[in-house]
Amino acid sequence: MPDLPTPQDAAEAALFSECWDAVLSYADLCTSGSLTANQLATEAFTLGMREAREADFAPVRSSGRRAARLPMIPLLLTAVRNTAAAWEAGGLGHKLDPDLRLWLNSEKAARYTGPPLQRPVALRGLRDMQEADASLLWLAEVEALPLSAVARRLGLDPTVVAQELEQVRGLFRDRCHRAHLDTPMEAECRSYARLLDAVTRSSAADTPDDLSRHLATCVQCAEAAACLRLHGGGLPAALAGGVIGWGGLAYLERRRRAAEVRLGAGRPAIAEIEGGDPKESGGRGKVLRHGLLGAAVLISLVALGVSMMPMGGGSGDDTASASHDDRQPVADPSAGVPSTDPTATHTASASTTPSASATTGKPGHKNPDPEPQGTSSATASTGHHGDSSASAEPSAPAAASCQVSYDLVNQWTDGFQSTVTVTTTQALTGWRVQWSFRDGQKVTQMWDATVSQNGGRVTADAADYNQSVAANGALSFGFLGTWSGSNSAPYAFTLNGSSCSLN
Repeated sequence: MPDLPTPQDAAEAALFSECWDAVLSYADLCTSGSLTANQLATEAFTLGMREAREADFAPVRSSGRRAARLPMIPLLLTAVRNTAAAWEAGGLGHKLDPDLRLWLNSEKAARYTGPPLQRPVALRGLRDMQEADASLLWLAEVEALPLSAVARRLGLDPTVVAQELEQVRGLFRDRCHRAHLDTPMEAECRSYARLLDAVTRSSAADTPDDLSRHLATCVQCAEAAACLRLHGGGLPAALAGGVIGWGGLAYLERRRRAAEVRLGAGRPAIAEIEGGDPKESGGRGKVLRHGLLGAAVLISLVALGVSMMPMGGGSGDDTASASHDDRQPVADPSAGVPSTDPTATHTASASTTPSASATTGKPGHKNPDPEPQGTSSATASTGHHGDSSASAEPSAPAAASCQVSYDLVNQWTDGFQSTVTVTTTQALTGWRVQWSFRDGQKVTQMWDATVSQNGGRVTADAADYNQSVAANGALSFGFLGTWSGSNSAPYAFTLNGSSCSLN
């Protein structure tokens, strides 16, 4: 196993600490245990940093821009995926998650490394942006950092970062639209390209039935639609799935929970480094670097540990399955941050707490995602079938007049993706949205809310970070589900127990 590269200065040391827990979190999704996760993360981190440094020293093109590349964190995450593929090809596939192995040997994985014009639209759109713009989009949408933290990290003015993010979202949409038009496609897909662009520009635009049917059967156009539709809360999932590939939604959920922990723990050491001069003397830089990495140990461990905790109890079967899984989350301090000592060995002690991805690849756990995902902690919440406690109302909910918009984003043979947007006339400090399915649909994964289901009745509770909704404001969340026979729209929506009208 290669040693991690040594940071060249204090600025790069700060970059290492910011990226390492993201790399380790995804590596843990991809592997069968904590020691293997640390090994995969170390190898991928070394590969990704080497690629980034080579790109920094590449000659500038005649246009005045360097060759396009992904921002640092998604660059390192793709290095994890590529390293996992190398393990599979080199006979080390037994160390990887079984579902990931299946994905790596499918045509879905080949899209990410095949001909450039056939790669996912989100991947091409993000790579085609200026690196600073792409970093802003990724940190805000996927890493779920507050805009104040994003502004500090990127050196932006906190008072205008929100407007810059809106502009960057628009730029990403334009790049994705152009990438979609450049993609070799069937005549039917080409005939829908202009209509797809039009209906995704506005949240009020209705999707014609023929286009809806086409999106239900064409993965290529459905991916493009997810990137072009900036409203509805689906952009983070489109980015994570399109750039990372396997495990994108599970990674997205982990990073959101890790960001919540970081906000509570604070990062004074990193803030001091970010505000300092990267050209400090070697002695002072070394002291700052060691202090930074020491603080990052605690932060990474807390963030990663909480991100891998289940978000609620599952059914008895799920609990029993998880208790027999030998997969363990990374818990050793030596695995929390990269070591700058080339002689240091990277070990991790086994934890007695099963990983949140323990159900991945277990018999009987069907994954409805058209591109298999690492198990999100939100999945565990779907095990409340028949549990009367799952439908308990939140304490003192505020009744509100509301309108619901249900959007079927994508549908395939036995699964679908949807978003729910609820507009409320009253300010909320906590919310619960409920609805019923007619045709036996089951929610398998949810983001921006925690889910439980009892028969056809589904309950979505606010996440910790989106409890508050302003008067006349909107809340939004998305989910994946399974269906068989028919997939009609849900009915009987309520917000905190009050009926909502369906748009």
